[in-house]
Amino acid sequence: MAERVDNPVGYLFDANYNPKIEAVIATCKDKCWRYNQLSPNDREGQMNILSGLLGGMGEHVTFVPPFWCDYGYNISVGDYFYANHNLVVTDGAKVTFGDNVFIAPNCCFTTAEHAIDPEQRKAGMEVAKPIVVGNNVWIGAGSTILAGVTIGDNTVIGAGSIVTKDIPANVVAYGNHCRVIREIGEHDRKYYYRDRKVDVEVKDGQIESLTSEE
Repeated sequence: MAERVDNPVGYLFDANYNPKIEAVIATCKDKCWRYNQLSPNDREGQMNILSGLLGGMGEHVTFVPPFWCDYGYNISVGDYFYANHNLVVTDGAKVTFGDNVFIAPNCCFTTAEHAIDPEQRKAGMEVAKPIVVGNNVWIGAGSTILAGVTIGDNTVIGAGSIVTKDIPANVVAYGNHCRVIREIGEHDRKYYYRDRKVDVEVKDGQIESLTSEE
């Protein structure tokens, strides 16, 4: 088994030509490859691989294959985490997901930043900064979350967003660059797509009754 490597956070380090890092990444990629070869219905096999890949994992966790990461042990996910197809996490630093996080298809979370100077970049210099995603967050399809970003609890990130800076809790945000559009409030409890009215009764996190009208 490859020796664990803890990269310095926020400082340049040699990420491309370091034999220890290369060995860790190779081991991680092998685990990801084996995970992605499983039947999508083989939950026992998936959990066995994920438990040996991730740094921390809550209950009721789903990564719909394919899923790729670089280190694995830098990623921790909370309870009821759901990632749809083709999640990519370049986890040179910690990537932390809270409880009840939904991630739509084709999303990328990258802690890596390369040197701007071409000679430093050619030499393999890299900076890793952590990413934190709070509880009850929904990340829309095709979004990219860049190094050093924190997303607050209950927030929705719209599809196709490029998130370059922190996004606070309880907001809808989207765009390139991603920006806060509005707060989430009482209106969102009463209406959904294009102000279609919804009557929902929720108790202890479970829908007890649901009726909707145009």
